[in-house]
Amino acid sequence: MQVASASRRALALVLCLALAGCGGGGGAPTSVTPTPTPTTVTPTPSTTCSLRSRQDWAAGQLRTYYLFPETLPASLDPAPYTSVQAYIDALTATARSQNRDRFFTYVTSIAEENAFFASGSTAAFGIRLQTDGVARRVFVADAYEGAPALAAGLDRGTEILAIGTSTADLRDVSAIIAAEGTGGITNALGPSTAGITRTLRITDSAGPRVVSVTKADFAIPPVSSRFGTRILDNGGTRVGYVNLRTFISTADPALRAAFADFRAQGITQLIIDFRYNGGGLVSIAELMGDLLGDNRSSSDVFSYTTFRTELASNNSTKFFSRQPQSLAPTKIAFIGTSASASASELVMNSMVPYLRANGALIGSNTFGKPVGQIARDQAACDDRLRVVAFATQNSERRGNYYTGMASEIGASCSAADDINRPMGDPAEASTRAALDFLAGRSCSAIAAEGRSLALGANGARTLLVPERVDTVQREVPGTY
Repeated sequence: MQVASASRRALALVLCLALAGCGGGGGAPTSVTPTPTPTTVTPTPSTTCSLRSRQDWAAGQLRTYYLFPETLPASLDPAPYTSVQAYIDALTATARSQNRDRFFTYVTSIAEENAFFASGSTAAFGIRLQTDGVARRVFVADAYEGAPALAAGLDRGTEILAIGTSTADLRDVSAIIAAEGTGGITNALGPSTAGITRTLRITDSAGPRVVSVTKADFAIPPVSSRFGTRILDNGGTRVGYVNLRTFISTADPALRAAFADFRAQGITQLIIDFRYNGGGLVSIAELMGDLLGDNRSSSDVFSYTTFRTELASNNSTKFFSRQPQSLAPTKIAFIGTSASASASELVMNSMVPYLRANGALIGSNTFGKPVGQIARDQAACDDRLRVVAFATQNSERRGNYYTGMASEIGASCSAADDINRPMGDPAEASTRAALDFLAGRSCSAIAAEGRSLALGANGARTLLVPERVDTVQREVPGTY
């Protein structure tokens, strides 16, 4: 999660949520960030960007800010570790074994992360992929507007059958997975570099064909212009649907526009689709809370942010702040999967006390990340250390959802992620289950277990996430 509130500017740190919006390596979603700009640490003239000096710097930041200081080893020689991240992973191993920091603390590039949170900027084909490791298949779960893949005809439900650099060296997806696992698909698709071209054999409702797609720099739209917002008829009741891909700055105007339309049309029941949303900026999560709070007073608590005891002076409380576009929802169905994390879970958890049984999780259990990171920068080395430094709680001080939101929210309905239909289509399985909940129809509850990137009732199908993730994969898991 990333937080950006005026009340937190006294803290010379930047916080990440989505879970909180900024996730961790190892395929985990991202987390949340509190203040607007990170604190930059400029090395003294005698300091270099050698591996050892960077490792020592990272260890010092953890000892100062880490939310679980009691879990850090009293001393740990960095010499055996061949990267800064490997050393960080060793330092945080105890918290990880306790399920409290599942690779949420990590080092990344300042430039790369700033570019993403400002506009969703990345170099890619512009698709989100799911793999079925058992059946050895790869599918497109989402395609981003303005990106090369959608322009080439790839969209939700497209299956990728073979990958190559040209038609002469196409390799069947099944053979790649058999030989290298699903990581082989990531390798076959090539690096995240503009200008990289791949030839793909695909199939969809139009039949099999071969296409060529070149990676390009583009900005991921946080709300789709095709299906991101709509109004659905549910047996005579009008329901507002909004799909948020990620919590980035450009989501602000898109969400305000969607809720302004809902308000103008008297909408009181909502479907909020977070099914692939790995998190992002806390400030956008707080905005969404405000847009859901037209019937909340300025003394009603949206969330509490708490730091370790020595940093308790930085604790803060976010109250609801009604906006011109705010709604007073009577029922909300949140669509989620185990790829829904950080800031997505923050919004769900914060609304629980105000919705009770009128709020539900639809789909499958979420990832489970009730903590967020701050950003510590060492500009000379382009190192940004995201340190798990704070926890978030709702107005009832509940925030222990390390195993996901299924056990915390008022109600739940198990449903598949049906990639054969557009998200938001009333016939799509999760959307249909959300409409059923809103109408009072019965459903089967979600089992409160599991936090891999599996997508609920879809057998072995998972989002395709590299072993080591970059900023885009942390915040928008499965993106290529």
